Amino acid sequence: MKEKEIDNKHKNIKKVRAHLLISGRVQGVAFRYYTQDIAQSLGIKGWVRNCWDGKVEVVVEGEEDQVKELIDWCHQGPRSAIVEKVDIEWEEYKGEFRTFGIRF
Repeated sequence: MKEKEIDNKHKNIKKVRAHLLISGRVQGVAFRYYTQDIAQSLGIKGWVRNCWDGKVEVVVEGEEDQVKELIDWCHQGPRSAIVEKVDIEWEEYKGEFRTFGIRF
């Protein structure tokens, strides 16, 4: 592959940001910890936390394909979870995160 082709390939990588609210039996089942592990393995930045109303909230930034892969996983969650709904709001990419972590 020529150097110019390699440069063009990297320029076409789309960075995205998504804000997720996950409903169902998603607290007390290690949802946050699994989400963190998967996000880190995909190179995604952002955070996950439990909400007072029983939902799990996730904000992620990264390459579009990896973010979509995490979102697909969130529709199932860990084995002990029962995911009823995943609300997704696509936002403008900001690049504000350096890592992926659990917020308390």
